[in-house]
Amino acid sequence: MSQEILIVDDEQNIVLSLQFLMRQQGYSVRTAEDGEQAIAALNEHLPDLVLLDVMMPRKDGYEVCQTIRQTPQWSQLPVIMLTAKGREVEREKGMAMGANDYITKPFSTSDVVEVVRSYLGEK
Repeated sequence: MSQEILIVDDEQNIVLSLQFLMRQQGYSVRTAEDGEQAIAALNEHLPDLVLLDVMMPRKDGYEVCQTIRQTPQWSQLPVIMLTAKGREVEREKGMAMGANDYITKPFSTSDVVEVVRSYLGEK
């Protein structure tokens, strides 16, 4: 059974490109457009990894990441934050909220694949 990735981003073009990329790598993919949908998706079924945008409506990526870390059954879930904010202060905030890694937009597809693989381990 393939590993599942939850992609959370409000930018449809980013979602589509990440979805395509991850499926090409053999992962199954679910998506959410904002933080509230992300939490609902996690409650429904736990993925193996979350690609999480920072800037989103309703709940931002920092809030979602913090919720994941504070929920015992989700606390070990790998969270990779995606953001257009590449400044060190945003990166530090993401890591402080419990993100496992941080990728800045625009990102190279090979970088994303490499980071995802490193957390999911090539099973």
